[in-house]
Amino acid sequence: MDEQEALKRNGTERAAILLLTLGEADATQVMKHMGAKDVQRIGAAMTQLQNISRREVTHILEQFTTTIEGQTSLGVGVDDYLRKVLIGALGEDKAGGVIDRILFGRSSKGLEALKWMDARAVAELVRQEHPQIIAIVLAYLDSDQSAEILAQFPQWLRTDVIMRIATLDGIQPTALHELDEVIEKQFAGNTGALKSSIIGGVKTAANILNFMDSSQEGELVEQIKKVDEPLGAKIQDLMFVFDDLASIDDRGMQEILRAIPSERLLLAIKGADEEVKQKIFNNMSQRAAEMLKDDLETRGPVRLSEVEGAQKEILALARKLAEAGTIQLGGKGEAFV
Repeated sequence: MDEQEALKRNGTERAAILLLTLGEADATQVMKHMGAKDVQRIGAAMTQLQNISRREVTHILEQFTTTIEGQTSLGVGVDDYLRKVLIGALGEDKAGGVIDRILFGRSSKGLEALKWMDARAVAELVRQEHPQIIAIVLAYLDSDQSAEILAQFPQWLRTDVIMRIATLDGIQPTALHELDEVIEKQFAGNTGALKSSIIGGVKTAANILNFMDSSQEGELVEQIKKVDEPLGAKIQDLMFVFDDLASIDDRGMQEILRAIPSERLLLAIKGADEEVKQKIFNNMSQRAAEMLKDDLETRGPVRLSEVEGAQKEILALARKLAEAGTIQLGGKGEAFV
């Protein structure tokens, strides 16, 4: 039963359990290498864990090729543990806002706070601003969060904003000043975290679209092509969808499969292109492939949104591995690295 419970855990929950088994110093070092989104998600998951059995912990740690010894005390004093780890990883000033956001639902101040805010809240914050300001904000944030924010806007504004992101070549001083004023007005905090830098561009626009629902993603690309056919084609060339996994070399596919929980993989490949399924089966052991095929046959109908959600998780993982240089992705056009 404990093994079954462990298999049901998603990647965020498994990471939270792993960090809770480490000492504060080691957990701190790990979290220093995480992005804002990952820290928030894993931190929130830590606070939700209760009564985790030692056997379940062992099953999860075996998947990280790690063993544990001694009794665990997961679920006891998590708030205090999380506070110490976050302060060690982020520093006391920044950690204060993160802790407030995770534990008490209070938002921190300053431009960096946007990364910790709910997508709907950020959308409301910038909705009335000029589309160029919205484009700069979304280009600055993580692509998955930007996709969620973009989904809150009407179609015409989505198209306008994503085209501005695609053609954005850094931040002009006037636009940066305007952005500073907007954030200052809303938070009355320090906006010095954002410096003039090269953000935006076709690749950023493509990454944001990759995180959107398939229907919204398709509509946006078509709308962009109607306005600017070459720009729409450039964005589409850099987009990477689930069926493109078939173009990854075997070593790259094996790297991806090692990091995907079996339950999420099962969901993702339901309804996937046969070429993708075969690529996945070919890069698993014969026994694992047969088990996955059996699970596919016996698994009942699932919501399309669940399938797409699992596929987006795997694509996000693939992009992270590509950015780290571990694998190379082949998209619809040139290589996506």
